[in-house]
Amino acid sequence: MDTTEAAQGFSAMGSESRLEVLQALVRAGNAGLRVGDIQERTGIAASTLAHHLKFLSAANLIVQRKDGRTIMNTANYAYLGALANFILEHCCTEAEARP
Repeated sequence: MDTTEAAQGFSAMGSESRLEVLQALVRAGNAGLRVGDIQERTGIAASTLAHHLKFLSAANLIVQRKDGRTIMNTANYAYLGALANFILEHCCTEAEARP
C-alpha cells in the first residue's frame, strides 16, 4: 500500500458517522449487517446512512453483497488490516536505532 492509497482510506474514515458504521460492521464480524441493522445500532437516518455506506464501499473499507433482496454490508478486514499495517509498519524503528 502506498501513501496515496493509505491517505484515501484514512480520509474515508474521517467522520464520526462513518467511523460508527465501520465499528458496527467490525463488531458484527463476517456475517455483516443489513442496512436496517446498521441504522438501529447507529441511529443514523436512512438517507444519510446510504450516503455513508456508498462512501465506505467506494473507499474499499466495506464490502456490500446481495443476499436475495437484502444488501449485506461487511467490513473489509483485509483492507483495514493493510491500513493498520501501513501506519504501524515502521513502529519504533528510529527509537531502536538510538544508542
